[in-house]
Amino acid sequence: MAWQNKILRVNLSDHSCVTEPLNRDWAQAYLGQRGLGSKYLAEEVDPTVDPLSPQNKLIIATGPLTATTAPTGGRSSAVTKGALTGAIAASNTGGMFGAELKLAGYDLLIIEGRAASPVYLWIRDDHAELRSAEKLWGRSVWETEPWLRRELGEPQAKIASIGRAGEVGVKFACIVNDIDRAYGRSGVGTVMGSKQLKAIAVRGTRGVRVNDPDAFRRAVLDTMKILQPSPVRKRFTVRGTHNMMDVTNRFGSLPTRNCRDVQFEGVEAINADAVRVRRLSDGKPSLQGNKACFACTIGCGRVATIDPVSPLVNGPDPQGGDRSRYQLPSGGLEYETAFAFGPMCGVDDLDTLNYVNFLSNEQGMDPISLGVSIAAAMELFEENVVTLEDTGGLELRFGNAEALARAAELTAFGEGFGADIGLGADRLCRKYGRPELAMVVKGQEFPGYDPRALKGMALAYATSNRGCCHMRARPLLDDFSNVSTDGKAELVKTTQDLVGAIDSSGTCVFTNVMFPPEHLAQMIDAACEGDWDLERLHTVGERIWNLERRFNLAAGFSKDDDRLPERTTSEPAGAGAGKGQIADLSQMLGEYYRLRGWDADGVPLAETLNRLEL
Repeated sequence: MAWQNKILRVNLSDHSCVTEPLNRDWAQAYLGQRGLGSKYLAEEVDPTVDPLSPQNKLIIATGPLTATTAPTGGRSSAVTKGALTGAIAASNTGGMFGAELKLAGYDLLIIEGRAASPVYLWIRDDHAELRSAEKLWGRSVWETEPWLRRELGEPQAKIASIGRAGEVGVKFACIVNDIDRAYGRSGVGTVMGSKQLKAIAVRGTRGVRVNDPDAFRRAVLDTMKILQPSPVRKRFTVRGTHNMMDVTNRFGSLPTRNCRDVQFEGVEAINADAVRVRRLSDGKPSLQGNKACFACTIGCGRVATIDPVSPLVNGPDPQGGDRSRYQLPSGGLEYETAFAFGPMCGVDDLDTLNYVNFLSNEQGMDPISLGVSIAAAMELFEENVVTLEDTGGLELRFGNAEALARAAELTAFGEGFGADIGLGADRLCRKYGRPELAMVVKGQEFPGYDPRALKGMALAYATSNRGCCHMRARPLLDDFSNVSTDGKAELVKTTQDLVGAIDSSGTCVFTNVMFPPEHLAQMIDAACEGDWDLERLHTVGERIWNLERRFNLAAGFSKDDDRLPERTTSEPAGAGAGKGQIADLSQMLGEYYRLRGWDADGVPLAETLNRLEL
C-alpha cells in the first residue's frame, strides 16, 4: 500500500502515453521519489548520454507518503542526467503538484524522447494525452499556468512548466510548479526544454490507501504532537529560512562577493528583519505573509511585494509590455535566494533582490546558480577579464543592483552577455580562462554556506552526487558548535544516508530538525507493506547514495571531482569562527571513503555492492 503501483510512461517522439505496473521489488529497495526515480534512470539511461539528447529521460517521482496526511507529505522529485553538471540529478520540490500526480494514480512519470514541436502533457486520472503547446512556447511560467487552466477548463489543475530559460537552454533552468515552487537545481528544466515539453498539467481525484490506516493515523498524530510545539517549526513559520542569514553572517560563513569574503556588511538591509520594515511609500513591509505546501503545518514559504514606487515595477518591460505584474504579491525571499542575489553579488537593495527572485520564478531559473554565476561574472569584470564590450555596456561590479537586475533579465532570455551567464559559473569562467573563479563542485554552484568555517559542510559539498549541495547532508548543527574536522566524515556519511531516505519518502527534509527520524520510520511502517524501521531507512539511503555514485563514475566522474574550489582551499577566511582557516579535505575525504566502503579512488568495493544488493 501507499504506492499506487502504477507508472505513466510518455514517449514524446511517438506521442504515446502508456501505463505500466510499478516494479515492487525496486520500491521495497529504494522506497520512492529520489531513490526509486534514480533506480529507474540508472536502469534505463546510459550514464554517458548527452543530457540534452532524446536518449536522456526525465522522471517525476512521488514517494509513498506523498499525498497522505503525513506532515509535509507533498514532495516529489525530478530525476534525470543534469544539464548543468552531467551528473545524476534529483531535484526536490514542494507545493501541490507532486501530491496531485499521486492522486491521479501514479507513482512515477517517465518522459522519454523528444517532440517534433512544442507540446504539453495533460493528465486527468487514467486519461493522459499530449497536446500542442505552440501557443505557449515563448510564454513565462506565470502566463502558462492560468492559460492552461482556462484551456482545460480545470481550475484545480496543478501545473509544472518551464519558462523562457528552459526554452533557450540556460544550463540551470528549473521546472516551476505552483507559480513559485520548483524542481530547482542541476538544470532539470533545461532537459525538459530540450524535449520541447512546455508543461505538465495534472488533475487527480483518486485517494491514496495506506497499509494500516489506524496505525498510520496514530503515527501521524504522535508526530504532530512533537512538530507543532517545536520552537524550530515556529521559527520557520514566522521567519522562514531567511532567518539563517544573520546566523551565517555572525559565524563568518556567509559567502560574499564570490567568496572573496565570509561576512557581508549590508546584511541588515536584506535580512529577515528588513523584510518586515514598513515602506514610506505605502506603509507596508516587503513581507506580506507566509504559505505552506501540501500537508504542511510549517509554512516556511514567503509571500512578498516590491515597493510600488520602485522603477522595477513601473515603466516598460525589456521584453515588451509593462511591469505591472511585478506589483502583485508573489513568492518571497528565502535564505538561498537572498544570499545568492545579495551578499554573493554584494547587493543590499531589497527590492532588487525581490525582483530578481520574481524573475527567476517567472522564467524558470535556479536562483542559486543564477546569483553565483552573476557573481562570477562580476569578478571577471572587476579583474578586467570581461570588458564593457563583452557585457554590452553593463557595469558588472559587485554591489551594482541595477547591473544585477539587468544581467538576470538577459540571462532569462539568453540575450547578449546573458547567454554566457546562462552557461553557469563553471563554463563561464572556463570560457574566459579563469576556471578558479567558479564557486562550484562538479559544475554546480555554491549554496549559502562558506565551507572554510563549516567543516562538515565542506565535505558534504565535495562528495555530493548531484554537485554542490547543502541539502544532501545535515552537519550544520555540529558545524556551528565545532569548528574542527573531528567526527565530520561519519556525521556527513550518516546524514547523507538519512536524507536519502527522507528524500525518497515524499516528505520534507526540514522535518529532520523538528522531530526524531524514528517518527518518519513509524509513518512509513504503517503506510507501506513490509517491516520498516530506522535502520532499514538508513540502509535504503546508503543504497541510493551508492547507486548515484556508480552512475556518476560511469558518466566519467572520479575522486578528482570530490573537491572544492581553489579559493576555499588556499585562501583563509578573513573573519568569523573560521578566521585564518581553509577548507581542508585531506583527512576527512579518506576517512569518508573508508566509512562508505569505497577504495582509495572512491569506487565502491565489491563487498559494499553485495551488501547493498547492487
